[in-house]
Amino acid sequence: MLDIDMKREAVVPRDAATLVLVRDAAAGGVEVFCVERSKKSGFMGGAIVFPGGKLDDADRDTGWIAASTSPRVPSTPIASDDDTLRALAVAACRETLEEAALLPLANTRLDHDALLALRAELANKENARTLLDLVRARSLRLDLAALHPFARWITPTAESRRFDARFFLATVDADARGLHDAAETTSSFWARPAEILRRFDAGEVQLAPPTHRTLELLAIEPNAAAAIAATSRACLDPICPRLVRHVDAAGETMALALPGDPEHDVPTQRIAGRSRFVLRGDRWLPEGAPAA
Repeated sequence: MLDIDMKREAVVPRDAATLVLVRDAAAGGVEVFCVERSKKSGFMGGAIVFPGGKLDDADRDTGWIAASTSPRVPSTPIASDDDTLRALAVAACRETLEEAALLPLANTRLDHDALLALRAELANKENARTLLDLVRARSLRLDLAALHPFARWITPTAESRRFDARFFLATVDADARGLHDAAETTSSFWARPAEILRRFDAGEVQLAPPTHRTLELLAIEPNAAAAIAATSRACLDPICPRLVRHVDAAGETMALALPGDPEHDVPTQRIAGRSRFVLRGDRWLPEGAPAA
């Protein structure tokens, strides 16, 4: 799932954005929308992820100032300037439309069929129309203010393809549907975080460490409103896992140490949970550092 090499010379990470969509679950707690990346994908193929992807030039169009609400400005900066912050929020929305047929809009709502039609028009390369073109044509506005900055994960330096991914959290109505694109993503579903984690523990699905940790954090929230409230307490300093050797009673393997782990160069924990993800077979499992 990851192309890890301890000896690889680090490449500069590309700006990216991810949108974690949550809604109240009927039996309590929250549900999240997930997609399964195509196994043919060169990055995290076959993994269960949240909609997201890299920043495109069109996301930086200054026309978005009038065609969207202002993005939330967190106390800890997650972008170099206000224009990049807006572009990241736009990218999160665009990728969510492309991969999930869902889109945060201000003061209006499109039904499922309308969202599918909008996605199809955006995907039509013959039209060469950007999302901004389509939003303007329909007199819509993206609701960037609905996106709450939640975390910032940077791909380890040992990975061949690196991204500086900003994670946003947003709520949707209980009847929101969503649908994968059958290209980059091959399936999609709403589920409670604890159920997805159970499926991972059973070996039924694959999760990358940032997705796993996000699900762990959301699994303890009693409802969507509480999940949104938790974003105000989140640390937005970058989390860049460090690839290290892991030796314990089971033998030697590799681990991705997070800030706060004894083998990470950042001594302070930046996200709650266990301090590393250890490679066991083909899965990265959350564990603590081995005893000295």
